[in-house]
Amino acid sequence: MVLRQAVLVTGGAGYIGAHCCKALYEAGYLPVCYDNLSSGHESFVKWGPLVVGDIADAGKLTETMAAHGVVAVMHFAAFSAVGESVIDPQKYYQNNLAGTLALLQAMRDTNVLRLVFSSTGAVYGQADSKPIAEAAAGRPINPYGMSKWMIEQVLADYRPAYGLNSFSLRYFNACGDDSGGEIGELRDPETHLIPRAMMALQGHVDFSVFGEDYATPDGTAIRDYIHVADLAEAHILALKCLLNGHEGGALNLGTGSGFSVLQILKAIAQEAGREVPYIVRERRTGDPEFLVADPSAAFEVLGFRPVSSDLVTIVRTAWAWHRKTHPLRDG
Repeated sequence: MVLRQAVLVTGGAGYIGAHCCKALYEAGYLPVCYDNLSSGHESFVKWGPLVVGDIADAGKLTETMAAHGVVAVMHFAAFSAVGESVIDPQKYYQNNLAGTLALLQAMRDTNVLRLVFSSTGAVYGQADSKPIAEAAAGRPINPYGMSKWMIEQVLADYRPAYGLNSFSLRYFNACGDDSGGEIGELRDPETHLIPRAMMALQGHVDFSVFGEDYATPDGTAIRDYIHVADLAEAHILALKCLLNGHEGGALNLGTGSGFSVLQILKAIAQEAGREVPYIVRERRTGDPEFLVADPSAAFEVLGFRPVSSDLVTIVRTAWAWHRKTHPLRDG
């Protein structure tokens, strides 16, 4: 019997964390989910043990890593609502930044020196009308993005000082759901465009298109959407690189192309057979018209290629999940 190498997954009961736990298990690892269940779901923990604990509890993290013989960490535990971070920045710096410092201390105490960190495209702030490369980072415009950028700087300092090697993976728009229907996007309140549009189609919420006067082909904002299954695969590739001695670095995870809001709504209508009802409102302050990744570094360093991020697959898997979790409400 071959023993699986254990990987601690903080926030492993959440949307992206749970998909990565499944990918880890399918790749031959044992995901050890560490989550306080404040927004994660115990029912999403299917591929390894669950330890209920807070990211700020360095003692419990140390105990957990030692007990399971953890060889590396994937770190997803964070608050991520941009608007809330502006209203309550202390909450974000305390949890995201200070919590990560507690995790890093526990890693050093147990000599676990490999980390895959869930970063964000929000480290770029306002974008230009062309794909964004990694060198453009360092201009976040909200505390959420700033907390992630600060963590990236900490990790850069820990690499030479302590030999703690890490990849900071900067996601653009994570979307889609598990093709097997076991896990998916499930949060309250729902803020992401695709699930919220589907909930509007199902009669659960109102949906707004913010701005139809952008300098884009149909007037609505364009974003880079990457399927969560592709994100999970990129994390496995990053983990393997670190375990093979790579020092890590910061990498974009996207496709290099984008879809507009109206293209998304059209694709949902085609899949569901019903038009998504929406209201057009004024642009939101700070929303760029074009936000697309230059993913070439991840392609080169990790050998990563998205295979599930075409719009048909994204919408098909998302709609299957949402029909299951949010029954249709007519009227």
